[in-house]
Amino acid sequence: MRIGITCYPTYGGSGVVATELGIELANLGHEVHFISYSQPFRLSGRDEGIHYHEVPVSNYPLFEFPPYDLALASRMAEVAEFNDLDLLHVHYAIPHSVSALLARQMLAARGRRLPFVTTLHGTDITLVGLDRSYLPITRYAIQESDGVTSISDYLKAETVRHFGISRPIDVVTNFVNCDVYMPVREESLRQAGRGRLAHPGEAILIHLSNFRPVKRVTDVVKVFALVAREVPARLLLVGDGPDRSTAEWLACDLGIHDRIHFMGKQDRVNELLPLADLMLMPSTLESFGLAALEAMACKVPCIATRVGGVPELIDDGVTGLLYSVGDVEAMAAGAIGLLKDRDRFEAMRDQGRKTAQERFCSDLVVPRYINYYEYVLNANPAAVHPHVSVHGEL
Repeated sequence: MRIGITCYPTYGGSGVVATELGIELANLGHEVHFISYSQPFRLSGRDEGIHYHEVPVSNYPLFEFPPYDLALASRMAEVAEFNDLDLLHVHYAIPHSVSALLARQMLAARGRRLPFVTTLHGTDITLVGLDRSYLPITRYAIQESDGVTSISDYLKAETVRHFGISRPIDVVTNFVNCDVYMPVREESLRQAGRGRLAHPGEAILIHLSNFRPVKRVTDVVKVFALVAREVPARLLLVGDGPDRSTAEWLACDLGIHDRIHFMGKQDRVNELLPLADLMLMPSTLESFGLAALEAMACKVPCIATRVGGVPELIDDGVTGLLYSVGDVEAMAAGAIGLLKDRDRFEAMRDQGRKTAQERFCSDLVVPRYINYYEYVLNANPAAVHPHVSVHGEL
């Protein structure tokens, strides 16, 4: 198949999933065309079977804000026609679904069919889409999509509840390449890698996000401060965003700045995660929790909040520990207890990796998308689309 993919190319779960999906599809022999305002950060630019098409956005004095959604729709139609795409797969409803709908209509007027699949990732539904100024157009674009998927049962339920969506929404979870995200095979090599980041005997905690308020990075720092009182430890903060400065000042105020590494954006987090002992993910809301899945695949248990789709991923007490939002003391106590109970810690590491392998590896999930594409392509455009189970069964 020839598949066009549009996503936000910056750091964030939807962009990561869309990019990794494109890479996996290309590895399976499909032709993938990314259409966005900049190249997704996880693409090397030399990936076999992957092409990137930039969306130019012109600034005119007449426009207070550049009309990206219109430029994107026009570029989608051009790329689809020139490269004979079979379908578009857009990630994040706003504005990508609306742009895909316009592109489909533009090509339909010339007698060419271009179906599109919309994947809902989270804040496009739980935050942006609930803005009254966006709700009607978001609902319309979802309803008019040729196929709609969400990354968790939680997000599917929220979409139906808030938007009154009547068409089928199929749950296809996020995924991880278990051959890329994996533990270091030899403990000696793991210790050698850790030696660059921590002293012998120190635990390493890690947090990975775009440092938006919803990620509660200051809670990460507070949890670590409590852990560091009881256990020799270091904290790796991977990513960047609006709350980084606040986190830096808090670390200084708590006197732990010399034990925290602000590492900024990292392209190869798969090489950092296996060096950590625990991940901290105290978010206000996560529709899935991709960072936690990547950590689990690397045998790194996650201390997280019991919100959104996280309980669908993390089995509390088995593959990680879940707490109420803002309960910093409980999260710290859980982390300390786990680090001091070696048998429980090792069991949780093993079970996390096993869960990733058995439920969320790319070789299990990506075929579900391929099956879904085939359904959409074979469906009558005017008909209700057949339902594909979350297990990819027909």
